[in-house]
Amino acid sequence: MKTLFLAWQDSNSRTWFPVGKLTHADGAYHFSYLQGALEAKAKAGFEPIWSFPEFYQVYSSNDLFPLFKNRLLRPSRPDYPDFIQWLNLPAHADDPIALLARSGGKRKTDNFEVFPHPERDADGNYHIHFFTHGLRHFPPEVQQHVQTLTVGTPLQLTHDIQNPFDSRALLLRTADLYLAGFCPRYLAQDFFELVCKFPEQVKVCVERVNPPPTPLQFRLLCSLTTNWAEDFEPFAGPMYVTLTTAPAAISAS
Repeated sequence: MKTLFLAWQDSNSRTWFPVGKLTHADGAYHFSYLQGALEAKAKAGFEPIWSFPEFYQVYSSNDLFPLFKNRLLRPSRPDYPDFIQWLNLPAHADDPIALLARSGGKRKTDNFEVFPHPERDADGNYHIHFFTHGLRHFPPEVQQHVQTLTVGTPLQLTHDIQNPFDSRALLLRTADLYLAGFCPRYLAQDFFELVCKFPEQVKVCVERVNPPPTPLQFRLLCSLTTNWAEDFEPFAGPMYVTLTTAPAAISAS
């Protein structure tokens, strides 16, 4: 089973909330809301998505739901081969879930993004890819320095304690302390816990640097790898509890 989470950002506070979960198993897609959707409603006025109007229903379809399908670049577009290269996906791994997991599915027309459940690598370790966030907020010299990084360059996670929007914001820096962007906010909680559990084992490195005119959101691809302890469950906080108390699934085809 493949799993993606749907995150929503409040335009006013810029706070991210995990609001939904998409799974793909046995040829079918399933969407459920998370407890985070109720928290987003209470704190920021989040309302159910029009195509998923009930918080406590499980939606099922043999086809990828339009909310997610519309976040994919069409293969017929001339820039599709470039897009696949930006994502650094293995050959023949460009299925919809893999594309969404790597790209984040961000659109200018709404406040949603998607992010993947981490996978165990061949050695049984925690492994996840992500593009750095926030490069557009940094001065040109930082953006230019990012272009000088090479594959395999190690990066350090540092706590941005002076961040006025997020008390747990994590910056990425090179060994010579140059900034390289932010860790996505919806990954920060798990990354904090992993750094506390395995301070010497958490390894972040550059996976790919895409040159201009690649959009800044796809400029720097990184990966984080560390031990996967038996007592560690990714995204196990209360906001990730699935709201599935309704007795029957309904179709959202």
